[in-house]
Amino acid sequence: MPTRVFITIDTELMWRHHVAGHDIATIAERSLEPAGVGVGWQLAQLNRHGLKACFFVDPMPALVYGLDPVKRVVERILHAGQEVQLHLHPNWTGARAGDKGASYGLFELIDYGLDGQRALIDQAAELLTQAGAGALTAFRSGSYSANDDTLRALAALGFRYDSSHNGSEHPWPSAIGLPTRQIAPIERNGIIEVPVTCIEDRPGHLRHFQICALSAAEMRAALVHAARERHVAVTIVGHGFELANRAGTRPNAVHVRRFESLCRMLAERRGTLVTTHFRDGPALPLDAQDQLLGPSLLRTRLRQAEQLWSNWVEERAA
Repeated sequence: MPTRVFITIDTELMWRHHVAGHDIATIAERSLEPAGVGVGWQLAQLNRHGLKACFFVDPMPALVYGLDPVKRVVERILHAGQEVQLHLHPNWTGARAGDKGASYGLFELIDYGLDGQRALIDQAAELLTQAGAGALTAFRSGSYSANDDTLRALAALGFRYDSSHNGSEHPWPSAIGLPTRQIAPIERNGIIEVPVTCIEDRPGHLRHFQICALSAAEMRAALVHAARERHVAVTIVGHGFELANRAGTRPNAVHVRRFESLCRMLAERRGTLVTTHFRDGPALPLDAQDQLLGPSLLRTRLRQAEQLWSNWVEERAA
């Protein structure tokens, strides 16, 4: 059986641009289509290489700014043939337009009890459905903030998948009661948990498979390892905004090259690494013991050098 690959793009209006006091047009542009390398550009690259991706969209900013920005990005994603699933940052529940972030709700979903989490997820699902997303089957919490109550709430609401477990962020805020090294899909509390893939970048230290967190060489090594070891799944994280600098005003060339490299690698290996939508309901063996890619000092040092360039040069605002 080939390894399933979930390319997941967390897609949201960014709190930092709200705090900066920008108007909604600027917040939406710098969050969703920053510097020409946002959601639209990523969709074009995925289409060019024939890859499937899941865009986890957070509708909660609609409580402050209305549904139009969410509707537009949902429409664009679906028109491109990709899927929309649910993302949630609960702090938007207490926010107000124009106050530069002075008002906000609790930032972490795990700070709510079971009933509170269920109510928030239900509210977010209703908003995203109103935005045109269609049937929802998968969820990722903002900041990977989820615990076992999150899974119970999702199961009660009819979800099938969660992808919030991230061993590199465990035990807080990623607080599901699974081992930090759990990277294979597993059933828990009525939900199929599809963990974010991690590697061991140095002995005893985990780093998750995110486009702005791993170099192209580390991504390649992780993909080759997963295919060779016949892993059930690889779950990759990106964001609609992360290929631009933090201000959203110019591309980050390091991150853009990584995204392009990732797309090429997956296209070249499509026979053994099959990109997949959650809505496809893929067969996922739930008893696998997939093991992390082990550490490499050379890979880590090269990425750290690249990251230094990214932070000091590419992140400078235009």
